[in-house]
Amino acid sequence: MKIKSVVVALLLGLVLAMPMQGKSSSTHPPKKSRSAGGEIASGSGDIGKGAAKGAGNLAVGAGKGAVDLATLHPIDAAASVGKGGVSAGKNVAVGTTKGTAKIVTGVGKGIKHVF
Repeated sequence: MKIKSVVVALLLGLVLAMPMQGKSSSTHPPKKSRSAGGEIASGSGDIGKGAAKGAGNLAVGAGKGAVDLATLHPIDAAASVGKGGVSAGKNVAVGTTKGTAKIVTGVGKGIKHVF
């Protein structure tokens, strides 16, 4: 008797668990990839952002350098201008690299779409 009740309990548990197995708790729709034109536009935006950040860093460095020079701190002035120039170069390079990569991806998508 005891074995029979254990078997019945196991079968009942399996029957109740079966419908739950195939369901997932959350279903996300697949992400849409960006179109060729969208990739190219995004790349152009990245190049512009990099140039703008670089110009901002260059201006900040030049401004700090001018203040340091006016307060008779020539070494600090040179360091500020140099730091601004290096930061500007880094931001322009990063923006250009990211933007160019996105533009190339967009051109590749466009060519793939034609063929």
